[in-house]
Amino acid sequence: MIMNGFETRLAGYSSHFLSLFRIVAGLMFMLHGTMKLFGWPLGEAVPVGTWPFWFAGVIELVAGLLITIGLFTRIAAFVASGQMAVAYFWMHWPPLEGEERGFWPMQNGGEAVLLYCFGFLALAALGAGAWSVDAARGKGVSATV
Repeated sequence: MIMNGFETRLAGYSSHFLSLFRIVAGLMFMLHGTMKLFGWPLGEAVPVGTWPFWFAGVIELVAGLLITIGLFTRIAAFVASGQMAVAYFWMHWPPLEGEERGFWPMQNGGEAVLLYCFGFLALAALGAGAWSVDAARGKGVSATV
C-alpha cells in the first residue's frame, strides 16, 4: 500500500526525471569530448585527426551537446550508444598485448562505458523527456514512461 502511493506520486514526474537523467548524462558525455578535443576541464587535447580518440571526441562533444539540450535526442543517443558499444568491445573487452583483462567490466575498466551505452540506448527508446528542445518542437518526447 505504501509503495503503491509512492509509485503513483512519482509516476507523474517520470518525464521530468527522464529529462534530468538526459541532461546529466549528456553533460558528462560532452565533457569527455571537450577533454579529448580541448584538454578541458582536465587533461591534454589529443592531436587533431588522431584515430580513434579525436573522432570519438567529436562524437562525444556533438552527441553530448544534442543530448544535453534535448535536440534530436533519439538519434544522438543512438549514435552515442553505438560509440560506447564499439569502445567497450574494442578498448575494454579484448586483452591488449601484455595485459590481462578479465571478462567482468570491473576487471577491464568498462563499467562507465557500459552504463553510458545502455543509458543512451534507453534515451533512444524513451525520448528526451519534458524539458527538452524536442518537447518544445513536439517531437520525440515520451510523456508516459
